[in-house]
Amino acid sequence: MSLDVVDLRNFYGSPLGQVARRLVGRMARTRWDDHAGLRVLGIGYATPYLIDFQERAQRVLAFMPAGQGVVHWPNGGRSASALVETTMMPLPDASVDRILVVHALEVGESPRDILEEIWRVLAPGGRVIVVVPSRSGLWARVDTTPFGHGHPYSRGQLQSLLQETLLLPVFWGEALYVPPFARASLLRSAPAFERIAGRFSLPGGGVHIVEATKQLYRPAGLRRAVRRALPPMDEVLAPVGAGAGRNGVPAH
Repeated sequence: MSLDVVDLRNFYGSPLGQVARRLVGRMARTRWDDHAGLRVLGIGYATPYLIDFQERAQRVLAFMPAGQGVVHWPNGGRSASALVETTMMPLPDASVDRILVVHALEVGESPRDILEEIWRVLAPGGRVIVVVPSRSGLWARVDTTPFGHGHPYSRGQLQSLLQETLLLPVFWGEALYVPPFARASLLRSAPAFERIAGRFSLPGGGVHIVEATKQLYRPAGLRRAVRRALPPMDEVLAPVGAGAGRNGVPAH
């Protein structure tokens, strides 16, 4: 079951949520420092992290699962967020260069189908970063944050799922070593937790952060749903106020 968008928004507005955004977002920014001029898509509830890519990317979109709900994003200007079915997204094949997946796989009913759909819309040479709760981390065991909901993953489980959907991991990392409690002393020491854990490559982070690239060869037996023809990506999202079409995408 998907997380509620109001709870997600409230978490990222809290001091603990801001710490999580900084620590996870820093790793994503480091991996995608070359995103200038590219098309970036967030799936799940990725907007707290997408703001780091708005200035230089050609276009940044935020797709939120139907069971979760959607919020207007960004706060000013044209809306770049939409309510969609994450296993059948309203995008053409190979239309996105970078995809950030946060608060999606662990709560999705069919994570494999989500990753297969990501494979479809990801351009050749494109990259996807998946952020999921770690089975061995403390954050997955405390349900007062969004990372404590859904199905946490071991590294082996996540690797198998990516390989089954033809996404080849090129980077593995962990973040959120600080305990998930909103104590001022812990929040102040969060950067120190990350530095020490990173320096010694310690296990036990709250989340796995894996970057993968698209394998172009797809075996004939790997199933795909039949889809209708889709418009160019530039036509997918219209200005705020346009009528809503299928999957929450503004109609023309």
